[in-house]
Amino acid sequence: IVQIKSAAREPGVRAKIAVYSSDSDVDPVGACVGIKGSRVQNVVQELRGEKIDIVPWDEDETRFVCNALAPAEVVKVLIDEEARSMEIVVDDSQLSLAIGKRGQNVKLASILSKWKLDIVSETLINRRFEERKKMLVKVPGMNDTLAQSAFTYGLSVEQIAGAEPAALAAVPGFTEEKATEIIEGAKEFISSG
Repeated sequence: IVQIKSAAREPGVRAKIAVYSSDSDVDPVGACVGIKGSRVQNVVQELRGEKIDIVPWDEDETRFVCNALAPAEVVKVLIDEEARSMEIVVDDSQLSLAIGKRGQNVKLASILSKWKLDIVSETLINRRFEERKKMLVKVPGMNDTLAQSAFTYGLSVEQIAGAEPAALAAVPGFTEEKATEIIEGAKEFISSG
């Protein structure tokens, strides 16, 4: 009923295992921990005190990564499917907890999930978003409303420069004529450095 789906270890220091239950009435983490930690403590003693984190496995990879980073709480996850990497946004107060001592927590979570993980603070990501928004406003032909619309759709200056007018016209506020003008403006803006 309880399966170990994945495991990651730094021998002698810490291990993380992902467990799953095929029966919804059986808690896989509780089954591995045992009453008052009796089951897991036997394993910890055999491994001479190596700490073991038992996390619930999830089919949804984003949720699984969030579980794997426990005890840190994740605010937001930005996914890059092609590079198979995730940028994990955590509250500033949770940053050191998410990374762990000598990067151990994020390293083990990365091995466990088979995704490249990068932990960033909420302040840093907000600053990055503000800079991206300011860059969009600087594009010739772009006004605040269009910049906000493009930003909401996750478009950067580079993406706008490489877009087709019809695709950009699908973003609210853009007409095909305005899209053509802004694409040219974005190309100009990039070439001007």
